[in-house]
Amino acid sequence: MLRSLPSAFRHSLLCLCAAGLCLTGQTASAGELAALSIIDLNSGNNLPIWRHQGRNYCAGQAGQRYALRITNKTGQRLLAVVAVDGVNVINGETAHPRQAGYVLDAWQQTSIEGWRKSMSEVAAFYFTNPADSYAGRTGRAHQSGVIGVALYREMTPPPVLFKPPPAISAEAGRLAERDGPYSETPAKDASAQGSMSAESAKRAAPAAAPTEKLGTGHGERINSESSYTDFKRASRHPAETLTVYYDSYANLQARGIIPRHRPNSPNHPSPFPGGFTPDPN
Repeated sequence: MLRSLPSAFRHSLLCLCAAGLCLTGQTASAGELAALSIIDLNSGNNLPIWRHQGRNYCAGQAGQRYALRITNKTGQRLLAVVAVDGVNVINGETAHPRQAGYVLDAWQQTSIEGWRKSMSEVAAFYFTNPADSYAGRTGRAHQSGVIGVALYREMTPPPVLFKPPPAISAEAGRLAERDGPYSETPAKDASAQGSMSAESAKRAAPAAAPTEKLGTGHGERINSESSYTDFKRASRHPAETLTVYYDSYANLQARGIIPRHRPNSPNHPSPFPGGFTPDPN
């Protein structure tokens, strides 16, 4: 199951029960902790990831629906704060690593298909022009064309050391047997304490907030069940960040990110350009 957090150390939202040029052939932006893939929901295939000058790029088409697939490569839970076009996909705020995110269980793989609208629905991701993108329609079109995942490890609680109770003298034992059990907290105080705890928990529980270069649109509603969980980050800063930039295929070619195929190009000579050996002139 996938869970999310609205702040660094509070309750979180559990989701989805969340220099050289080369084509590497990879279909994911892979780090040490997790991998990020972009899935074409029309075909179900992973979109290729292109590497250029140390960055990852993906080509999309206007109108194409897609999902983000995140794979936890570790044996412990991870928090993934996910941003599309500089916008947090859970609460719609301008993205920051310390915001709400999805919690992945050990070795878990799951897909995020849209902007979270409630505990049970998301609005579908689709490639579109920046003006129609969710970022563009909320006055943030300048950040269109980038997907980011900030990953946090979970804080491990320290081991609990067992301390044996002190020895009780025979006299103290006889007194305890005579007087019966003793409680320092009257029943009415315990009841009041319980009420305060419930109110505190209610206040602490966050509410789900609604939240030509390509951007990501705010599409139709898709069912996506969610609930709450706890997660405490092991550090203030992400342990790892995965980033993929996206644009149309033609634009990526024009920028030199995706190479144009030019047989026998002076920059890319063929080792076997001919057939049999001809006579020299």
